[in-house]
Order: sequence, then structure tokens, then C-alpha cells
Amino acid sequence: MQYIERTIRGIDGSEARFVGYVIDNSPEVDMERRRPAVLVIPGGGYEMTSDREAEPIALRFVAEGHHAFVLRYSVKPSVYPTALCEAAEAMRMIRTHADEWHVDPDRIAVIGFSAGGHLAANLATTAGDDDLAAHGYDADAVRPDALMLAYPVVTSGPLAHRGSFDALLADGRSDDPTWLEKLSIEKHIDAKTPPVFVWHTMPDDCVPVENTLMLVAACKAAGVSVEAHLYPEGGHGLALGTLETAWEANPACVFEAVQSWPDLAARWLRRTFA
Repeated sequence: MQYIERTIRGIDGSEARFVGYVIDNSPEVDMERRRPAVLVIPGGGYEMTSDREAEPIALRFVAEGHHAFVLRYSVKPSVYPTALCEAAEAMRMIRTHADEWHVDPDRIAVIGFSAGGHLAANLATTAGDDDLAAHGYDADAVRPDALMLAYPVVTSGPLAHRGSFDALLADGRSDDPTWLEKLSIEKHIDAKTPPVFVWHTMPDDCVPVENTLMLVAACKAAGVSVEAHLYPEGGHGLALGTLETAWEANPACVFEAVQSWPDLAARWLRRTFA
């Protein structure tokens, strides 16, 4: 396996960290094999990027036969669209190096957690297209082929995770209706949105489950394929739902019910990329 590490320079001078886990081809199987890839975008309220939602997630997808990449994007005090442009650059980098890294450039998924889910959805939908174009990106060229979301921040409306938008916009923009409308993901799902997989816990008291319900409704209205899983227990930020990714290795943060989501996501991805 190759371990790849790159620095992505943010539009505001900040730096994002991009790492990759690229599975080697073998002459015993197929030296020309191209695998699908998953770009992992951790959460953290646009104030940090969670370790629990980074490498453990990437390695889980590597175990399923996918190349995996993790983007540690710029957070507060960086503001929109810095992180979006870094996500676009990460996608551009994967597709540019597709031959070298044995990636199928038409089978690249992105998975985002919490605020990272907002960033992933911002990239996958048309919400940020104008801002990407303003910074030299062809939004269609960097759009992922599949979108996976875990307990995502979606809406900027009454059920928003307000802290994420305060950190993302800052400078008085977080109360500006124009900016909030622009970054409310459910308002920007259309025919360009790739197939969606999403999961959430019903009792989530940080990012209300209504964020996912709004997303599902918007996908249905736009004719976008969506698979959703709602779990009856567990809070926010559960990652894999295991002790490996529990807050401070606390058994109280382990929920067996949600541990099915990686298998469900892997099966969905195989069907989507078939």
C-alpha cells in the first residue's frame, strides 16, 4: 500500500492536509486494476477535524477494496469558501493522479460527517458551483460520483446546527439570509446531485435528524436516488459506533445498532458503481 501525503494551499493562505491510502496492484491478480475511491471529510463544526472520523473511516473502506483519501480542510478562522475550494482541489488531485494511483476517475465517492457532511454535500450539489467557478474550478469536473453522509449538517434554517454556520461564515454573514439560503443544502439538490447514502440517529440532540429528513425529501423531489438509514438510539458524532472510534474510548459511546452502517454503505457503493 502507498501512503500519500500532500498539502493543499487554501485560498486564504491556510493549509489543508490531504492523505491517501492507495492499495497496490498485484501481478497475481491484475496489474492494471483500477479501483473506486472514497474521499473522507471529517466533521467538527468547521472548528476542527475529528480524528475519529478520519483514518478509521478510510481504513474501513480500504478493507472493502477501495482506495481512500482523507481531507483535513481549513477550519475557523478560515471561512467560506476556503474549505469548499480545498475539497474541490482534493477531488481534482485524485482525478489528476488516477493513472498513478490506479483510481477509476468515474467512481469516486465522498463521505462527510456532521459539518464535514455539509462540506461534502456542498461539493456534490450545485450549492457552491458559482464560488468554485470564481476560484478557477469547473464544478462538474470536481463533483463526486456518489455522496455518502453521516449525521450531516444540512439546513441553515430553524433546525440548523447554528455553531457550524457561525464558524463557516463569521464576519456577520452567519445571520445574512442570502448567505444562509446559499448554504442550505436542501435548497440546492437537483439533477446534478449524484446518488446519496445517508444515516442519522433519531435522538441526535446536536444536529437534529430533521436535517437528514429534509435532505431525503429534497432528493425525492429532484428525482435523486437516495438510501437512508435512521437508527433508534445513539447521539451525535458516533463515527463507526465502536469502541475504536468512541469519544475517549468511553463504552457509553458505543452503540451496536449503528455499527451496521459501514457494511450498508459498502454494499450501496458497490451497487451504485456497478
